[in-house]
Amino acid sequence: MRTLKKKPLQIYIEPKQELLLESIAKKKGTSKAEIIRRSLDTYLGNLPVEEDPALNIIGLGKSGKEDISKKHDIYLTRFTSNRKKTEDILPDTAPLHRKRR
Repeated sequence: MRTLKKKPLQIYIEPKQELLLESIAKKKGTSKAEIIRRSLDTYLGNLPVEEDPALNIIGLGKSGKEDISKKHDIYLTRFTSNRKKTEDILPDTAPLHRKRR
């Protein structure tokens, strides 16, 4: 189980669902909440790619470059190496989780 804090959520289920949920939880030796969390993980993990909310980032920015899908590794390498140089010159630009020199 994850170590992240869980958020409470109130839901309404049908009486038949409650009986089945209780039966499964007893059989598995776990809580009804854990069965619901696992079921939700399974459902969300099986969503079609088109419904993945992470895909909403596509097309958000414009680089002006037409070959970014082919050369993204090169552009990312240049960006990170330029950023590293900036951090060496201006230590205050380093991310908080990295140790400053």
